[in-house]
Amino acid sequence: MAPDEPAEPGTAVVIATSGSTGAPKGVLLSARALTASAEATHARLGGPGHWLLATPAHYIGGLQVLVRSQLAGTEPAVLTGTGFRPDDFAAAAATLKGTRRYTALVPTQLVRLLDDGGAGLAAAKTFDAIVVGAAATSPSLRERAADAGVRIVPAYGMSETASGCVYDGFPLDGVRVDVSGDRIRIAGDVLAHGYRRRPDLTAEAFRDGWFTTSDRGIRHEDGRLEVLGRADDMINTGGVKVSAAAIERCLCAQPGVRDACVVGLPDPEWGEAVVALVVSSGEPGDLRAAVRAELGPASTPKRVEFTGALPLRGPGKIDRAAVKARLQPGSSG
Repeated sequence: MAPDEPAEPGTAVVIATSGSTGAPKGVLLSARALTASAEATHARLGGPGHWLLATPAHYIGGLQVLVRSQLAGTEPAVLTGTGFRPDDFAAAAATLKGTRRYTALVPTQLVRLLDDGGAGLAAAKTFDAIVVGAAATSPSLRERAADAGVRIVPAYGMSETASGCVYDGFPLDGVRVDVSGDRIRIAGDVLAHGYRRRPDLTAEAFRDGWFTTSDRGIRHEDGRLEVLGRADDMINTGGVKVSAAAIERCLCAQPGVRDACVVGLPDPEWGEAVVALVVSSGEPGDLRAAVRAELGPASTPKRVEFTGALPLRGPGKIDRAAVKARLQPGSSG
C-alpha cells in the first residue's frame, strides 16, 4: 500500500480489508468517520463506558474499541497473548473499571466463550453489551447467547463504514441504508473516502455520497435490514442460481450444527456442485434432507463434509478459498 508515500488527503488511518474473497484493499478513513461511528455506537448502547479490546487493533473492529475508549475518557483493558482463550478473556475482563462494560467479538470468539462454561462464560455475562461483528451471527448463536444470559448486539458493517453501522438490523443514528436492486447501500458520516491508490475502485464503490456494498439484502416494513449474503455467493448449479448464504442458514438451524460454509465447485454435469463443510457438536441428522425440504432440490448439497473448525482469515471471517481447496475432489483436507 505504498507506506513510503503520503496518504490521501483527509486520511487518519488506512485499514486493510480481510481479503477473504480477493486481494486486500486499503480503506481510507478520516478522523470524522471514526468519531462518528464511535459516538453513534455509544448512543445506541446507552452511553460511553469501559471497553475490553479482544480483537487485533489493526482491524477496524479492534481500532474502534480504542477510539470509543478515547472519546469516553476511559482506559481500555487489553486481551494479550496468542489466540483467544476464555480464561485469558476472564482475566482481562477482571481488570475493567467502572460499571458500564463493553467489548467487541467475532462469532468464533463468542462460541468459544459459550462452549467454555467456566470463567470465560461468567465474565461474558458481566458485560452490558458484546458487539458481535466481522461475520454473520447465526440465529442459533443468538439463541445460545440469550439462553446463557450473555447480552450480545449483532452488528453489520465493514472497514468502509468505520466498523458496524447497523446494530441488530437497524442503522445507527446518522447512518442511512438503502437497498438498490438487492444490493445494500450505505450513507453517512461513518463512510470511508476511498481506497488507497485505487481511484478506479473508489469511483466504482463510492458515488453521490453512497457506498455500494458487495452484500445483498432487503428492508422490512419496520425498517429492519436483513442481510442475505454476498452478491457473489450465488452458485449456478444445473442452470439454477442458489444462495450459499441461504443454505448455510438452513444448515446452521439444524440441531448439532455449530457452523457451515457452502461453496460451488466445478462439476462436469452441473456446472457447479453445491458442497458444504460443516462444524457439528454431535450427531446431526440428515442435513441434505433438511435443506431439500426447506430450499428445494437445487440447493441441496451434493456432498457434506465435517470438520472441527472452519478455516478463518482476518477478523474471524471464513476463508472461502481455503474451504474450496479442502473440498476439491482428491484433496487430503
